[in-house]
Amino acid sequence: MRLLLVEDDVMVASGMKLGLCDAGYTVDWVGSGERAEQALEGDSFDLAIVDIGLPGMDGLELTRRLRARGLAMPVLMLTARDALQDRVQGLDLGADDYMVKPFELPELLARLRALLRRSQAATSAVLGFGPLEMDTAHRRVTLSGQPMELGPREWSVLEYLLIQAPKPAAKDKLLQALTGWDKEITPNAIEVYVSRLRGKLEPAGVALRAIRGFGYRLELKMRAEHGADR
Repeated sequence: MRLLLVEDDVMVASGMKLGLCDAGYTVDWVGSGERAEQALEGDSFDLAIVDIGLPGMDGLELTRRLRARGLAMPVLMLTARDALQDRVQGLDLGADDYMVKPFELPELLARLRALLRRSQAATSAVLGFGPLEMDTAHRRVTLSGQPMELGPREWSVLEYLLIQAPKPAAKDKLLQALTGWDKEITPNAIEVYVSRLRGKLEPAGVALRAIRGFGYRLELKMRAEHGADR
């Protein structure tokens, strides 16, 4: 999952980015509302974390503009202000949730998971497909009841595939889930992680089918054997 962090305090932003990256998210950081607008014109994000007290265009105005443009991605607003009116105004302008600084990282991560589930129409922190089960809250994956070890990028690819299942996941969306501005990953790199996942999934009957010219889809192996396209 790719997040946009909009925070002008460098120390706060650095700490948040580190914690979010350790939790498996791809995070791009900007320090102003103006730069956030520019970023969202050329890139796609799954969620934005927006500080209300930004220099120039504040977080309230940024959120209003994003909603006016029709962007429906979740927005989690951060603020040092604890006034009821500020919270109400932020929510009325289109923010999906609100956190008052200072806060603990576990609560931030839990709120992010809830917002992302809601945006993907999922009601549980557990994603499943046949014998495959991913617990996003506790960062655990099991296959036929047995723990499955995944690297950070394998996790990101599999999480997006599970969110989309049984529909196919576009290759460019998988790439966005893996990379931010400070990383260079070629489209061919997706094939490397897909190949690694295939080696782990297929013995348990879960296939990763390539959809030519589009991306990949999780299928139960019995079904995939009738018309594989890879």
